[in-house]
Amino acid sequence: MDKNLYTAIEASLKAGKVIMEVYDTAFDVEMKDDNSPLTEADKNANDIINSFLLPTEIPIISEENKQTDYAIRKNWETCWVVDPVDGTKEFIKRNGEFTVNIALITNGKPVLGVIYVPATKTIYFADVEKNSAFKGELDSHNITIEKVLEVSKPLQPKNGNSKTIEVVGSRSHMNQDTLDFVDSLKAEGKEVKIVSKGSSLKFCLVAEGNADVYPRFAPTMEWDTAAGQAICNAVNIEVISKETNKPLVYNKENLLNSYFLVSK
Repeated sequence: MDKNLYTAIEASLKAGKVIMEVYDTAFDVEMKDDNSPLTEADKNANDIINSFLLPTEIPIISEENKQTDYAIRKNWETCWVVDPVDGTKEFIKRNGEFTVNIALITNGKPVLGVIYVPATKTIYFADVEKNSAFKGELDSHNITIEKVLEVSKPLQPKNGNSKTIEVVGSRSHMNQDTLDFVDSLKAEGKEVKIVSKGSSLKFCLVAEGNADVYPRFAPTMEWDTAAGQAICNAVNIEVISKETNKPLVYNKENLLNSYFLVSK
């Protein structure tokens, strides 16, 4: 296994452990400058992840780190892109649909990705260059990497032959543009079923064959999508910008993503 993927998996598991320690308490919620919520879990998980990634000497873009100026970032060939708790709103609602996202980016493209679901101890990880992506159901946050590999199985997307198209809809962001997209599928005579999930789990639904397409016509940041894109790309699923009609790219001057579509 790639040593950086090994590190990312280990970091995600340890972050998951501290996240659940907060999840099981009466935690406080702060509001950041952009009006998004922040909890002790976000901060603690970020500290843990930084402690694993900093020794790699690869620079880090994390939602909870102070962002490095683009004049410096633009010279980074490789970087980590991290969301310590993706789906903080889901965390606050205590519905379990929040994740740890860690991706490695080279020349703007995701090459490795890990998504860990602490509430269910489910892990997804991928090496894009090797076209390998896996899902593991774990019994502990303290599991060894060897055991993770032992219990993990390859992801298999849908073959696309079903009469029903399963469309991933966000629990928090189902807007008119998304509804219009669903209507356009129905107008083509297709039967549409909406599958709802929070956080980066929406990417995982498509990658593991539990949905056909994920339209995201609402704002996201690079740390929301990098790990999910890596996992999808590893099983030949595209994450295409509606603005450029090309794959989403990373370490941009503006870390905000365009709207995008995830499909084969």
